[in-house]
Amino acid sequence: MQVQKGKLVFLAAAISSIFAGPAWAQQAADSVPAATPATSGNATAGKRSEQIETVTVTAQKRKEDASKVPLSISVMTGEDLVGQHISDVGDVTRAIPNISYSGASGSGAGLSNIEIRGVSSAAGSATVGIYMDDVSMTTRNLYSLGSAEPKLFDLDRIEVLRGPQGTLYGASSMGGTLKFITNQPNFNERETNVYSEVSSTKGGGTNYTANAVFNLPIIKDEMALRIGVQKGRDSGYIDQVSPLTGKVIASDINSQESSVLRAALKWQPTRGLVITPSIFYQDVKSDDIDASYTALPKNQTSKIVREPGRDKLTIPSLTVNYDLGFADLVSVSSYFKREFDRTQDGTVVNSSYIGSVINDSGNAPAGLGDTVAGLPSAVYLNNEVRQFSQEIRLASKPYDPKVSPFTWIGGVFYSNLRTNVVDNEPVFGINQAFTAAGASITDPGILGSAFPQDNSYFSARHYHTTQTAVFGETSYYFTPAVQATVGARYLRASDSLTRDGDFFFAGGPAHSYASSDFRAFTPKFAVTWQVDPSNTVYASATQGFRLGGQNRAIPSDVCRSDLNNLGISDAPTSFTPDKLWSYEVGSKSRLLGNRLSVNLAAFYIDWNKLQQDITLPGCGFDYETNVGKAKSYGLEVEIKGKPTANIVLGFSGGYTDATLDSDVPSLGAKAGDQIQGVPKYNANLTGQYNFNITEDTYGFARAAVHWVGSSHGSLVRTDPDYVRPSYSSVDASIGATYGAWELSLFAKNLLNNDKIIQRPNVQSVSEGYRLRPLTVGLSLSGKL
Repeated sequence: MQVQKGKLVFLAAAISSIFAGPAWAQQAADSVPAATPATSGNATAGKRSEQIETVTVTAQKRKEDASKVPLSISVMTGEDLVGQHISDVGDVTRAIPNISYSGASGSGAGLSNIEIRGVSSAAGSATVGIYMDDVSMTTRNLYSLGSAEPKLFDLDRIEVLRGPQGTLYGASSMGGTLKFITNQPNFNERETNVYSEVSSTKGGGTNYTANAVFNLPIIKDEMALRIGVQKGRDSGYIDQVSPLTGKVIASDINSQESSVLRAALKWQPTRGLVITPSIFYQDVKSDDIDASYTALPKNQTSKIVREPGRDKLTIPSLTVNYDLGFADLVSVSSYFKREFDRTQDGTVVNSSYIGSVINDSGNAPAGLGDTVAGLPSAVYLNNEVRQFSQEIRLASKPYDPKVSPFTWIGGVFYSNLRTNVVDNEPVFGINQAFTAAGASITDPGILGSAFPQDNSYFSARHYHTTQTAVFGETSYYFTPAVQATVGARYLRASDSLTRDGDFFFAGGPAHSYASSDFRAFTPKFAVTWQVDPSNTVYASATQGFRLGGQNRAIPSDVCRSDLNNLGISDAPTSFTPDKLWSYEVGSKSRLLGNRLSVNLAAFYIDWNKLQQDITLPGCGFDYETNVGKAKSYGLEVEIKGKPTANIVLGFSGGYTDATLDSDVPSLGAKAGDQIQGVPKYNANLTGQYNFNITEDTYGFARAAVHWVGSSHGSLVRTDPDYVRPSYSSVDASIGATYGAWELSLFAKNLLNNDKIIQRPNVQSVSEGYRLRPLTVGLSLSGKL
């Protein structure tokens, strides 16, 4: 292991010495609203710069030039998102190195988990922190929902912070942090930004998105209001067919509608004091998931029960900034609420199993088991997440050698998180089937259980997690060019699970309660050397941490065979925290008169007691536990160049080798096996050419090619999702700007790649997930 670390450091140091690398962010990100792509470099074509613009980020909770921050950061500006027609988190993960996602619980909005640098787990707490501005939207990993996915609307930028961010962002940021930074109200400019697009998906229908953002100064230099609304619809492209005849009975079932509202008021009652209340609301209605059945022709499913969902996010917050003169005080009070109701088709896992039990009993009327096995069954999942959090922090002013060789930031944090999952699973018509057969459903010789309102299973899980923490970082400048940073976070947390269950699959009425307390100290060390104004190198060592948790009770009688196969009598009732150390070296450089930027980073991660989910295939239950050690190492590179003022070229890529360091007998996995959900590599090639059409009309052509390497969707070799193939996609657009208006003709998945890229096993059915088919459309945007 020490040899591997040494090779990694040597390789990164060698590369750094050649390129002497820059800020991961490439473009300015503080002035242009996402709804105004007309200003993305074309409207000002007459005075285009040949230099690459810099970006200010808040990765370390203070405004800084990204090229001076000692960690690997990627930034996509609002201009990038609109110009490249990046519409969701899946698109983001394909466009940025070493970030990926897995649709482990089904494919669709709000159902995927995000991974960074190979730190991947579908169990326990999240491994990636997700934030909107300073508000945490991070939730635990659950089979019934994935990460929160806000629509990419009215954003200033997206920041992807790779590597553990526990010092400033707390537990669950052990792989990294994903931040959605919104546009803020402007005191001095009244404006209206509008955006609309219409498109068509091959094999589907018409899609549309329309939004408007209003910025209204109420009192000049004192108060401003910003309000944005968006409405959108994505057509479906998956057809439902009859399981008996194979004929289409419903077309394009996976359509989706979304509504978004965002409002923020910025008030500066006195000099140095800024108060910003804001609210974000989003409502996404999905008619079905984006998965087909692998045993059927492309984009077809023969499910018996449709699988709609409704995902609502509500995020009010109050941010107070106060300039104390010697430091800046920031208070962030926030509330995060997510309600996600969804349905799964449980026919195979419920009806079929109960039918086999009836047949095996030997006491049921002839044909009853087969009748029940064919009845439709639904899994109704009602998820609710509610979190209140409060952070207060104090940050010194930027480094000034005339004032002090130190800069620092410190603060306190509190959060109260409640997660509720209610699961009801009716087998429609089971009571009627027994009555028609002249049998009693409560006969102990057949099933011996009541099915009130045909319900075969009820479970209500109530998780409650509280955290309190103190954190801080300080940097000492040995010289204006050399600084050392030391940081730490100390947290205390409690986690509990109350679970009530009943009916057939729960083994009758059941109640359980379990709780645990946790403490953690997570340090950080970094050294930064600004070789010259255009070249910076750094090295860091950071610890990441994730809370442990509780398991629901597993009915031992129903799952006896599965438990015996694992050599245990009962499933564990809890699991412990896991930790990792991450070591990173990197460089950030600007070359050729700031016409070329090259960003490099190399990392090594040592992960202990990783949390994983163990599925009991016979009975359909699962539990979470700690399964040993893992390691991950790799590289990231981002290059951007402007050969001329009219041409912008970019290349980015990442390599990750994430493997287990010990055997996991419960999964049949061995040391050296790849960690699930982590592509070996991903890479992107982008280009834009700007040209003059008339004196005041400018044209552009953009293209992007994305490659994603192979990965494993499971640690179980017999799982259909064990091998995920590599794939690629191509996006392109052409258009023109006139004044503040831009018209664009675009195509996503231009070559119509229809390869199955994930095969999740959901409710004992192998499903297939593909990229959205070729989508061609027109967009129009402008500023009024």
